[in-house]
Amino acid sequence: MLQVTGEPGAGSILPFPNGEHFRDDAVPKKPVAQPKPSSVKAEVHVGDIVRHLRKTHHLSVRTLADKCGFSPSFISQVELRQASPSIASTERISSALGVTLGEFFRAVDPPLPAIIRSNARSVVQSEWSRAKIEALGPFNKDSQLEPMVITIQPGGRSGHKPYARRAEQLAVVLKGTVELTLEEDIHDLKRGDAAGIPAGSRHCWRNKSQRPAQILIVTAHRAF
Repeated sequence: MLQVTGEPGAGSILPFPNGEHFRDDAVPKKPVAQPKPSSVKAEVHVGDIVRHLRKTHHLSVRTLADKCGFSPSFISQVELRQASPSIASTERISSALGVTLGEFFRAVDPPLPAIIRSNARSVVQSEWSRAKIEALGPFNKDSQLEPMVITIQPGGRSGHKPYARRAEQLAVVLKGTVELTLEEDIHDLKRGDAAGIPAGSRHCWRNKSQRPAQILIVTAHRAF
């Protein structure tokens, strides 16, 4: 009977029962599976994008503040990650920088591919709005559609008052319930409800429930 004591080391000689020998390092070994690199996108802070775009457009902090109607100290706090603007305020800043909200989120990343995995979305947090914004587009510089998913935590809202966008939007509630103020009217929307928001209409989102609400918003920009 063959008896082997201890664990053979690499390159050790092991006997067969018939007297032949072989090296254990000559035995084919199954390749060890290497861990796949994570495809999860890291969150990007609004302040990093604002600073990048401001410098790209060669604007001073004061000039940008004047263009979007905020104080220079607020813009500085945003860039230094000391303040987190609401969704509406982020749109005002992006408009002052000459980009749409979708272009704003893609400013520090390459264009999105046609297929976007759920764990590979670009994510931006708005602490003021208690919301998370996940960009699903634009796919290239010529895209006219800018889809995004906004998750609003209980008590969160897109801004302190209704704000008008220059583009038409389609919104579909994916999860939970949410309140939509559209001009002078207030609507309570639940999962599956959709809302068409004309360009220039003042509106605001608010989550009054005790659970997170998730909204798919597609912004359509006209080609000029």
